[in-house]
Amino acid sequence: MARGLNALVVRLDNAGDVLLAGPAVRAVAARAGPVTLLVGPQGAAAARLLPGVADVIVYDAPWVGFAPPAFDGTAAADLVARLAGREFTDAVVLTSFHQSPLPIALLLRMAGVTRITGISDDYPGALLDVRLRGDPDLPEPERALAVAAAAGFPRPPGDDGRLAVRRPLPDVRGLAGDGPYVIVHPGASVRSRRWPAERCAETVGVLADRGLRPVVTGGPDERALTTLVAGRIGTDLGGRTDWPELAAVFAGASAVVTGNTGPAHLAAAVGAPVVSLFAPVVPAERWAPYGVPRVLLGDQAAACRGSRARDCPVPGHPCLMGVTAADAADAVEKLIAEGTS
Repeated sequence: MARGLNALVVRLDNAGDVLLAGPAVRAVAARAGPVTLLVGPQGAAAARLLPGVADVIVYDAPWVGFAPPAFDGTAAADLVARLAGREFTDAVVLTSFHQSPLPIALLLRMAGVTRITGISDDYPGALLDVRLRGDPDLPEPERALAVAAAAGFPRPPGDDGRLAVRRPLPDVRGLAGDGPYVIVHPGASVRSRRWPAERCAETVGVLADRGLRPVVTGGPDERALTTLVAGRIGTDLGGRTDWPELAAVFAGASAVVTGNTGPAHLAAAVGAPVVSLFAPVVPAERWAPYGVPRVLLGDQAAACRGSRARDCPVPGHPCLMGVTAADAADAVEKLIAEGTS
């Protein structure tokens, strides 16, 4: 650890985005010591799972997310005061390709942060000390590592740059049950990225017919969905796991079938093979599960490609409806066979 460094890493998005920042967080921590991570409310639980994180600060930024809060001057002033009290020497601001680091950089300047690094296509004025222009084709973990390296925190020797979570994970044998299993995770916060529930339910049946035990996962607000998908065949864990427990359930799976959602990145962070039902509204080369065996399903050349649409703009949701339950089960068996060969 270098003397005098006190580093803050910023990633104000959802849980999956925070998990994708994990390799960059480790790079900063390798030189500066355990870091403070500034995240949005939806990313806090994931942030606490990351190696190299000593503390988590939560701020609901009015410029981030699909339904951002109204600007609250008191909340912004409170954040500035809290950050100022920590006397950070360095801030590494991580953003997606469509976001600007400049709003949070202004608050960091007001808090007295000495050195701020981020990617900005817009002229940053005096808000950034180190400014990069992003490579639009880089996977998100590599984009974040590039920002950390530019800030003086290269990936340390021996670190493979993959996603990771803190170990040990909780004992979830009482949840997942005995013997091998395959997870079907049907939910996603963005509607255009969801594989239809009926197709997920069909997959549970096909997996069971092939001798693979299906386990269905989801959050507390997805219990009706997981009940439908699990039916009488699958083990329904909807609403029964917190994030560390969900990570542990994923870690024990032979494979995970899921859409482009935060739990897909959690599966990658624990090394689980992923069958990714990927709607091309955002590019798979940036957002597909990273660093693990995977099979990408879905028409990546569909008309919705690159639209960033939250609701499918094409009648019938053809990019994912063209994928059958048998396709998903075939992909699962392929990943399992590759893992045992």
